Amino acid sequence: MTFSAELRELTGPTWDAAVGHRFVDELWRGQLDPAVLTTYLVQDHQFFDSFLALMGAAVAAADRLEPRVVHARQLGLVAGPENDFFARALDALDVPLPERTDPVLLPPTAGFVELMDTARRSADYASCLAVLLVAEWLYLDWATRPDATAPDEPLQREWIELHRGSAFETWVTFLRTEFDRVVVGLEPADLERVRDMFVRAVDLELAFFDAAYS
Repeated sequence: MTFSAELRELTGPTWDAAVGHRFVDELWRGQLDPAVLTTYLVQDHQFFDSFLALMGAAVAAADRLEPRVVHARQLGLVAGPENDFFARALDALDVPLPERTDPVLLPPTAGFVELMDTARRSADYASCLAVLLVAEWLYLDWATRPDATAPDEPLQREWIELHRGSAFETWVTFLRTEFDRVVVGLEPADLERVRDMFVRAVDLELAFFDAAYS
């Protein structure tokens, strides 16, 4: 069993609770209350700066040219279409500028920002990958429902589409492959640290969905 598969199994109950969360079910039906969607997107938008910085850290920390190029290309995609989505969505939801730029951070948001910043500051490739992998893999998981039809509601449909499809699947597969490659040979203490970061990220993903209803 690969290390990524081992960690996915270790976090199974929490991971599955996030993927099957009420928020995800309502999103797929296009029936999220606008207040819930607004809370979620305002808080998720606060990840953006730290997430871009973390992706940049992965570019810098990668130990080979080929993965460095893949990370750099994905960084450009996130800075483009996903950033544009937030601007349009927050406009459509009439979110005032102060709530976009300086909202009160809910505890899971603050926790995830701290985790991403910790991984970035470490300049450790395995740590950067551990957090990136959870953020992207878990979202691919909830956004992939082969027998379901995306909702007609445009914002909720687009948020689903941003996190599925062949290109996104290829990106997540790359992250898993890289993660499993670089953890080989890590000292036990380093492996435990990476494991803890992965588990912490999964816990925060579930708490973040819960917080949307706060």
